Amino acid sequence: MSFSIHINNQSYKAKEGQSIFEVVRDQGIYVPGICSSQPDLGVGAIQTCDTCYVEVDGELKRSCATKASPGINVKTLSDDVQEAQYEAMSRILKNHELYCTVCDNNNGNCEVHNTAEYLGLDHQKYDFKPKPYPADNSHPFYRYEPDQCILCGLCVEACQDLQVSEVLSIDWEREQPRVIWDNDVPIDQSSCVSCGHCVSVCPCNALMEKPMLGEAGYMTGMPKNILEPMIDLTKEVEPGYNEIFTISNLESTMREDRIEKTKTVCTYCGVGCSFEMWTKDRKILKVQPDPEAPANGISTCVKGKFGWDFVNSEERLTKPLIRKDDRFVEATWDEALTLIAEKFTSIKDNHGPDATGFIASSKCTNEENYLFQKLARAIMGTNNVDNCSRYCQSPASTGLMRTVGIGGDAGTIQDIASAELVIVVGANPAESHPVLATRVKRAHKLHGQKLIVSDLRKNELAQKADQFIHPKPGTDLIWLSAVTKYIIDQGWADESFIHQRVNGFDDFVQSLETYTLDYAEEKTGLSQDTLKQVAQSIHEANTVCCLWAMGVTQHSGGTDTSTAISNLLLVTGNYGKPGTGAYPLRGHNNVQGASDFGTMPAWLPGYEAVENDDVRARYEKAWGTKLPKDPGLNNHQIVEAIQDDKVKGMYLFGEEMGLVDSNINYVHEAFEKLDFFVVQDIFFSKTAQYADVVLPASPSLEKEGTFTNTERRIQRLYQVFEPLGDSKPDWQIFQDIANQLGANWHYKHPGEIMAEAAQLAPVFAGVDYDRLEKFESLVWPVAPDGTDTPRLYEDSFGFPDGKARLFPVDWTEPFEPSDEAYDLHLNNGRLLEHFHEGNMTYKSEGITHKVPNPWLEVSPELAKERGIKTGALVRLESPYGKTKVNVWVTEHVEGKELYFPMNSTEEVRAVNKLTSSYYDKDTHTPSYKEMNVKMIILEADGVSPLPEENHRFGNRQPHIGVETDKKWKRDDFTSIPQTVRKEQLDHGESDQAN
Repeated sequence: MSFSIHINNQSYKAKEGQSIFEVVRDQGIYVPGICSSQPDLGVGAIQTCDTCYVEVDGELKRSCATKASPGINVKTLSDDVQEAQYEAMSRILKNHELYCTVCDNNNGNCEVHNTAEYLGLDHQKYDFKPKPYPADNSHPFYRYEPDQCILCGLCVEACQDLQVSEVLSIDWEREQPRVIWDNDVPIDQSSCVSCGHCVSVCPCNALMEKPMLGEAGYMTGMPKNILEPMIDLTKEVEPGYNEIFTISNLESTMREDRIEKTKTVCTYCGVGCSFEMWTKDRKILKVQPDPEAPANGISTCVKGKFGWDFVNSEERLTKPLIRKDDRFVEATWDEALTLIAEKFTSIKDNHGPDATGFIASSKCTNEENYLFQKLARAIMGTNNVDNCSRYCQSPASTGLMRTVGIGGDAGTIQDIASAELVIVVGANPAESHPVLATRVKRAHKLHGQKLIVSDLRKNELAQKADQFIHPKPGTDLIWLSAVTKYIIDQGWADESFIHQRVNGFDDFVQSLETYTLDYAEEKTGLSQDTLKQVAQSIHEANTVCCLWAMGVTQHSGGTDTSTAISNLLLVTGNYGKPGTGAYPLRGHNNVQGASDFGTMPAWLPGYEAVENDDVRARYEKAWGTKLPKDPGLNNHQIVEAIQDDKVKGMYLFGEEMGLVDSNINYVHEAFEKLDFFVVQDIFFSKTAQYADVVLPASPSLEKEGTFTNTERRIQRLYQVFEPLGDSKPDWQIFQDIANQLGANWHYKHPGEIMAEAAQLAPVFAGVDYDRLEKFESLVWPVAPDGTDTPRLYEDSFGFPDGKARLFPVDWTEPFEPSDEAYDLHLNNGRLLEHFHEGNMTYKSEGITHKVPNPWLEVSPELAKERGIKTGALVRLESPYGKTKVNVWVTEHVEGKELYFPMNSTEEVRAVNKLTSSYYDKDTHTPSYKEMNVKMIILEADGVSPLPEENHRFGNRQPHIGVETDKKWKRDDFTSIPQTVRKEQLDHGESDQAN
């Protein structure tokens, strides 16, 4: 509902629920508001800066906290308003030493600078007084300067109620209040997860990224003993603020010429965060998120905000390498390309096209994956092409294709945040998808969202959950099916939805006969009351989203368990409306896109079957060649075919298959059997050690293209740096190789590649680079006119008749070694700080400072039984290999269950020396989560593998918001209206608290 209000004697429209501050900003009327400069941080109006005072019907009120109502009269320029805003800004400057010209934050976006300039302050009403606290430089990535802190609380709000790390607070009880970490410890000893939210929202230079210090301005790199006198000198030669702002604005404008700001998309997980990269030459000054970023807004995690050192690493590959006997020698591109063309042509001529295999990259762009599958199919004539979704998400995609017809997320992160109930099964979003997890944590903390977590570990979301359930390993399908059956038996199924939109209900009900509560209790170890509580929670929620990941998919029955999740959502009507749906969380930045754009053995781009004659004919006409009809080999089958001497040559780019594939001893044997092996990467990886030719590729910051995140959201990334040395973007390398093999490709820009894909694949028909400018994005399917589909299934499901299909499934018992000596269950997964094997994140000194090595999580009861403590060194043995790793004793795991992170570049700590070659029966995804091991104690005690500086040893202090009421209750606080009324034009000394 809208209504009219009067602002400065003119009538304007306002919406119900809007604050006056929101109304005036919507109308383009400027009212200062430092603590309102980041909307939607958490609980709403913070009310700490007091610069937004306006007159409302003759009374001074904070515009940020006063709701608009019909007919009110608002003045933003009256004498009293100006006096109130002047008083508020003067109190801020009492806390902030103003030296803009030589400040690293003088980059045009400093709210303190801009507000003071707008208000026309010409002198300091209250003298700045240094606070009795030194700067905190303990953290590797950012510093806190209390003397610059205006106590606005934006950092606290971001930490408490957006990130929900619950680390920061303002200690209002001190004589001199300040922001504190945990219960007042140095930043590096706190529970800070290094997400950088606090730094990104700070409106001044109190919190700053360390790479910015001394680098941003022309005069900011001076040593402190020179800089401090320079500040004093600046104040002397700039006697009033007008002069300060004139010179600082000039200096800020000059910085624009040397600081580049380039929009990119994060190269780590599948959340798809986008932000600006601020650089000077090849130095990364900071990552600056933007509220317009569709997936993350202002949010980042430690990797996206600070994990980019690898781009300039001295270990980067910069020249092609060719194996000569037992060593690699640098070569020219011509030499490398000639050799590759000769070898692959020979293999194709002598053994047929299917004697080659192509492994694509989930780290690289959609355009590069499209070209790679085109190289495999159109040039080499084989469908033996796959990507790393085979290791994680293929079972989820297949389960969704079975039931709802499309193998992607049903909606967006916004749907997850708005759901009444979120169920997380076999996933650890707080560490694997941190920014997405913040939306769940925020909704749960502030908006009453309910949370159920099923996992083997009590991870962060499990600790916050309304209900945490811990089934026996590999039994998720059973409890999901039992809960579904119980819901149907209780008459809680959404009969109208099922009747109108779902096929196969009667047969599905019959298939559930086995899954009684008695059976589920026996097999899962969960009590019947627990299962009934889960069912009750689902029944009571109007909207339910289910999130899952590798804890589900990396089992021999991973596809069937994914199917069971979708079945449950269909039975309860939780598809096609806001706040509902299935969300398999994609692990890599572009694992969704790599599959979408055709690097799969049975699918062309857009998930059209290679066996479909009409589809294949479309591509044959466009590409001018005959294409193979039969589906090719997947990752797993390619390795087996190498062992069977059927695949002779392989081309792999952007994947560390030698560490991340299951049972890597077996994989390494296969690599050694290849006649010819090309590896293309940014580093000389473990996999590259087995190659015959190693090609130097460029990471995301050195090229353009698009990534597709877990939501199906396509986003554009722009080139930040020139490629290092002789390295090249992957798409250019593929074009060079194709042309060396006789093709006539002449793509000049990735936009041309996307245009070709959009012309051929209907789901991308409207994807165009012009529609992806800056922070614009498109969620496929995209119609030719550019209309995208953030939420699937609102009108129909992805089958010809538009109806979903309930798909009966049976439980596949997980693999266990027959030897009882392997008595401990081995679980594995990711850590917050590192990504996958860590070949990028271990290049970051700061991240490695926080987590130098992975560790083995052991329960207190098992540690007591085996006589070991944190720091113990143990050897783990499975039927397939052995590793050595140090122990962390933690209550995150129970009993005889172990957790071994996958984040290691060293083979001795690589969990996949222990995992088997068993796999999901439908998709061949390795059963990474199904392994028992035995533990041999090498040292019973030792140094903790987690440094004391790790956030897991912190002491979080949860509360709601900035707790501004504590400020107002201080004896030395007088409200702005009281001060204005009392003093009016008296600008003398004051002891007002800010």
